[in-house]
Amino acid sequence: MHRPKDAPLRSDAQRNRDRILEVALAELTRSADAPLSAIARKAGVGQGTFYRNFPNRESLVLEVYRHEVQQVCDAATDLLATRPPDDALRAWMDRLARYAMTKAGLAAALRKATTTHGTLAAVGRGPLTAAVTLLLTANEEAGAIRPGVTPEDFLLAIAGLWQLDPHADGHSRAGRLLDLVMDGLRAGAPERG
Repeated sequence: MHRPKDAPLRSDAQRNRDRILEVALAELTRSADAPLSAIARKAGVGQGTFYRNFPNRESLVLEVYRHEVQQVCDAATDLLATRPPDDALRAWMDRLARYAMTKAGLAAALRKATTTHGTLAAVGRGPLTAAVTLLLTANEEAGAIRPGVTPEDFLLAIAGLWQLDPHADGHSRAGRLLDLVMDGLRAGAPERG
């Protein structure tokens, strides 16, 4: 029997899916060419269960990416609930930088999986734009950043994160670059006069 696309999974099926994603993230981060059979075996599921959830490599890689991006995006709400808007924005930028650098192996898998389909931007753009909009709006309303910064402006300003080498001085360089972006956002903020 076929399950409707939006129907909730049984708890055991959800655990299997979550375990596959967890193992796939680790394996694909290590090697873009990790065999799907090895991911299924390490996740403790049979081939049928694996392919019922993820019929091909692209669907698995895109779901791992979507899941990881959603976690980064969800952090925006959590940070705004516990910090002043500008501190929340800067902490979120650090979270995004850590994601960008620790997922270098996953990036190779993403490039391989999406070279012909162009679906990568569609998977991440919506949630990232929503998280950035939430943070920028809170900061603009608090007078902590210059007015009129769009999510697209912000994402272009931090695009260099994706070019940093995580094995060199990427982490310290990311901190410096994000401090520059934050200083630029604060310049001309009403709160700062």
